[in-house]
Amino acid sequence: MRMAPRWLLYLCLLMLGCFLLLVAQAQETGTRAGPAEVRVMTLQGPIGPAVSDWFTRALYDAEDAGADLLVLELDTPGGLDSSMRDMIKAILSSDVPVATFVTPRGARAASAGTYLLYASHIAAMAPATNLGSATPVQIGGSGDDGGDMPFSLQNEGSTADTQDGEGDSVEGQARETKAPDNRSAMEKKVVNDAVAYIRGLAELRGRNADWAEAAVREAVNLSSGEALEKNVIDIRADSLTDMLEQADGRQVDVNGKMQTLALKDHTLARVEKDWRTEFLSVITNPSVAYILMLVGIYGLILEFYNPGVGVPGVVGAISLLVGLYALQMLPISYVGLGLILLGIGLMAVEAFSPSFGILGGGGAVSFIVGSIMLMDTDVPAYQIAMPLIAALAVTTVVIMVFVVRMALQAWNATIVTGQEGMENATGVAIHDFENGYGRVRVLGEIWQAESGEPIRENNIVRVLEVRGLKLRVKPEGQANV
Repeated sequence: MRMAPRWLLYLCLLMLGCFLLLVAQAQETGTRAGPAEVRVMTLQGPIGPAVSDWFTRALYDAEDAGADLLVLELDTPGGLDSSMRDMIKAILSSDVPVATFVTPRGARAASAGTYLLYASHIAAMAPATNLGSATPVQIGGSGDDGGDMPFSLQNEGSTADTQDGEGDSVEGQARETKAPDNRSAMEKKVVNDAVAYIRGLAELRGRNADWAEAAVREAVNLSSGEALEKNVIDIRADSLTDMLEQADGRQVDVNGKMQTLALKDHTLARVEKDWRTEFLSVITNPSVAYILMLVGIYGLILEFYNPGVGVPGVVGAISLLVGLYALQMLPISYVGLGLILLGIGLMAVEAFSPSFGILGGGGAVSFIVGSIMLMDTDVPAYQIAMPLIAALAVTTVVIMVFVVRMALQAWNATIVTGQEGMENATGVAIHDFENGYGRVRVLGEIWQAESGEPIRENNIVRVLEVRGLKLRVKPEGQANV
């Protein structure tokens, strides 16, 4: 049998290799043969742990589904530093481009929202929107990176506005601006860290780094039109459709690789909040977390004073655990939490050992001060409402002083059950006593009894003493002699 020429064998192997290469390319790009998929999620309100978790999971889902773009419709006054940084880390490591669009008209990307705009692959704003005021105002944690540092919601200390005539003086001004002498070393440290962070984002996306630094140091703001002129954003669009049309064909750096957005033919898919996000949003509300913690403490206290019921203990344990979980996700002050626990302890001691209100009053003051300090932030969205603190403070004083004292009075009341409860109880003789011995019915039970006085059948007797399984009794008329 004649063998095939060697060149023919090489040709077949070459054709097979080309075929496999074409198949691999088809598998890589075939899923994108249809219309581009654009996912849209709307974020309105402060940026916290629940929002960060929702955004990160939505971005991962978009990657798994092979989406072409994730659009974040943003309207925020700011939020927590840790939550914002988690979102930015997800954006920078994502294989799906992210476009942040400040909308609708009248919306803002203040504070943490400015950082998100700078981190996004596409930064867009609608008319009559603004961004800026990115100065960190307080430290909620103890870490070197600022911990749970919230961002200011107000344009504190700003010396520049968004008028056209003053915009040019803002650029480059940040490098020459010195922090006031009365600022602490930690405040300077946090501001410098934030400046370096936002400048790094600006350099990565090719946007105005000098204005970004001014937004942090001087809390300056810009309207959408000025932001476009100063290269702070990429697009100024009237609607989502307009924004996508302008973004079509742009080249963006996606995780270190240049990618051209092909959005001419696209389908929109809205990302809605799931039950997990709704649950986290509820329990990470500072007022809700505060109430859960107190309900947990009250439940355990009631269970300890009345063991065996079970309901207060179970409800209290669950509430306390959920409340503490929520507090770990919030910028809490451990000094405030300690003052709350100290206040509850002092009011409990007042109930055990009355001190004419000294301990109880001190406990109430400690409880109120701790409640005010509990949320270590200047961001109103993460503060506890003062009426709620006042109402719960009054309720706590009432519960810990009066209710607990009533429980102690019941504890010290005369015992009416058991052997101690038999003493001084009354009963009825079942028959005539013989030689000082007979049987009596006391508290529904028949007992052997003895008496030094004659007792006739149906006479009323009073128990003087319990001796093992026998009672020493006297006729009712002579019991108190």
